[in-house]
Amino acid sequence: MHNPKTATGERPVVLITGAAQRLGRHMALALAERGWDVMAHYRSSKDKAEATLQRLRGYGGHHCIAQADLSSEAETRQLFEHCVQQMGRVDAIVNNASLFLYDDTATFTTDRLKEHMLPNLAAPIVLSQAFHQYLVAQDTEARGVIVNLLDQKLSNPNPDFLSYTLSKSALKTATLLMAKAMAPHLRIVGVSPGLTLPSHMQTDESFEKAHRHAPLGAASTPSDITKAVVFMLESPSITGVDLVVDGGQHLVGMERDFSMMEF
Repeated sequence: MHNPKTATGERPVVLITGAAQRLGRHMALALAERGWDVMAHYRSSKDKAEATLQRLRGYGGHHCIAQADLSSEAETRQLFEHCVQQMGRVDAIVNNASLFLYDDTATFTTDRLKEHMLPNLAAPIVLSQAFHQYLVAQDTEARGVIVNLLDQKLSNPNPDFLSYTLSKSALKTATLLMAKAMAPHLRIVGVSPGLTLPSHMQTDESFEKAHRHAPLGAASTPSDITKAVVFMLESPSITGVDLVVDGGQHLVGMERDFSMMEF
């Protein structure tokens, strides 16, 4: 087991948004196992967050959960401050939480776009801004890292989930812009998963068929994405890049989103 240490010898602290369930939970548990202290954010799944916290505590260290609505700038800023207060420090943020609701060019509304842009784009930028200000105030040598969860759809675009795709596309651009603007204090990188877990629009059977429809015979698993995030967190010379982890799905041109196709 790898056990990372900070320059002061303390366990590093990571804030993971959307960590109560699904991919966020996998990442939280994997990082706790590797010696990170975790602040696990949730929006409404308090029971699942508390269950995740119990699992985290099994790895030792200091772990907490925190509720916030990431569509609110005030609550997003309070989330970062709460992490500093409860954990004593912040070394990394994984912006995992995102809204994923269907629309296309026929059903698009400005309200649906705004609904996605606030948690999927604005919240990661606000957290990055707060983190950068925190590091600058700490020490001229203070360093941190942010991993933004993006999507292989950005390399294989189709009109499904229009507002979601626009929000993630903007976050990818923001990742590059912030990596330039916030260096050397912050490294900011992206990880783009492929079809990793069933969506709310899939059956288990359709998920398995779509998952196998990748050049490598399988798309990404939670373990694959977690390993990529760990790699990014622990690679001090990497910034401003997007690592696509999808079994090659982005190489296969599709007219529809994978989650909506029958194979």
